[in-house]
Amino acid sequence: MATRKKTGSRTANAFRCTECGWTTAKWVGRCGECQSWGTVVEASGPTTAKTTAASSVQEPAKPISQVDSRVAQYMSTCNPEFDRVLGGGLVPGAVILMAGEPGVGKSTLLLDVAATFARGQSTGQPHRVLYITGEESAAQVKLRADRIGALAETLYLTSETDLGTALAHIEEVNPDLLVVDSVQTLASAEVEGSAGGATQVREVAASLISVAKSRNICTLLVGHVTKEGTIAGPRLLEHLVDVVCQFEGDKHTPIRMLRAIKNRFGPTDEVGCFDMHEDGIAPVVDPSGLFVSRTPHPVAGTCVTVTMEGRRPLLAEVQALLDQSSTPQPRRATSGLDSSRIAMLLAVLQKRAGFKVGQLDCYISTVGGVKISEPSADLACVIALASAAQDKPLPRKLAVFGEVGLAGEVRAVPGIRQRIAEVGRLGFTHVIVPASPAGVGEVPAGVSVREVASLAEALSLLFPQGK
Repeated sequence: MATRKKTGSRTANAFRCTECGWTTAKWVGRCGECQSWGTVVEASGPTTAKTTAASSVQEPAKPISQVDSRVAQYMSTCNPEFDRVLGGGLVPGAVILMAGEPGVGKSTLLLDVAATFARGQSTGQPHRVLYITGEESAAQVKLRADRIGALAETLYLTSETDLGTALAHIEEVNPDLLVVDSVQTLASAEVEGSAGGATQVREVAASLISVAKSRNICTLLVGHVTKEGTIAGPRLLEHLVDVVCQFEGDKHTPIRMLRAIKNRFGPTDEVGCFDMHEDGIAPVVDPSGLFVSRTPHPVAGTCVTVTMEGRRPLLAEVQALLDQSSTPQPRRATSGLDSSRIAMLLAVLQKRAGFKVGQLDCYISTVGGVKISEPSADLACVIALASAAQDKPLPRKLAVFGEVGLAGEVRAVPGIRQRIAEVGRLGFTHVIVPASPAGVGEVPAGVSVREVASLAEALSLLFPQGK
């Protein structure tokens, strides 16, 4: 009996992830490659292997010693903090993706950078800059430029959401710098899907990157973020670009931080600090004093520490308040610090130092809205809590840093010499640091450094009369 051949059977990989391109034979709710939920959809057609024939070579390959690297030299934007994060400035042909929450100031920062670069203050020669906005009209962007003083004769502005028209503007202006705000608003008529979708974002990014590389145009792309804080769109977008920057900041404070998550032309441990005000955004070259209060008299429960933001030491102040609890379960409230780590430090303070703080309400925060995540602030937090528990203020010119372990030991942290140098530059006279076999090195004039190996030793230095 002859068997009938089945028709309409699915191909081997009938479903594809829109984020990373992973394929599977059946539908699943979560991608097996990038672990994204709800991104696996049915493929539009059979995925058959194709072979690309060799084409003619337009420009022959050269030995690496004969390649002219002068084309990829850094160009300063006259914004020192922006240049610091990028590793020295803009590189021709580089594509930079800047992401951040809505309203944090991404468009304001890039408009200011575009204007200063167009004026060419660093080289004395103006540059041609094209600013493509898809979220606002040209008149709205002009109003912001008037307010922040971001006007230049060689800064060209257009409002466009069609990719083909945007590419035509690029060919006509032939800019040295291209700003696209944002990549999720552009859409190609040749690709299916709405603007902001994974397919459209991939096509728009690939087209802009191709133009940037072929014409040596430095390109700044604005990207949206999801509710989880990650960059919206396919994960492939972050792999295609050269630099990925994250613009962070609390809307209730004027301080903004720019971090490089990925950088093919420089380090990824640099942080730029900016001050957002009604007249625009300005770089803060020396931000250490922004996160320290200026009370006229010492107050119990306050302690200054030194954190490392990338390779830059920054002073930050920790404030603690302890009070009798009116409920069986004492309250623990933190701001700018990890709540679970504060709970651990409270337990260490009670167990290893004998402070009865377990039944007290604890309120601890940082000054200026800064967020401290590194363990070097542990010792400052514990000393601030001990000061609040005894109602004894600390000396005004004292800075403390070090990691505290569960056994009550004080561990060494990286960058001890840089932290001490920053403390001495800002006029502090006493520093308590972790004991290190390598020592603290050269100490600035007028600064007294005390090394401690345990929490008990640090507390005995500051509170010699006991608890």
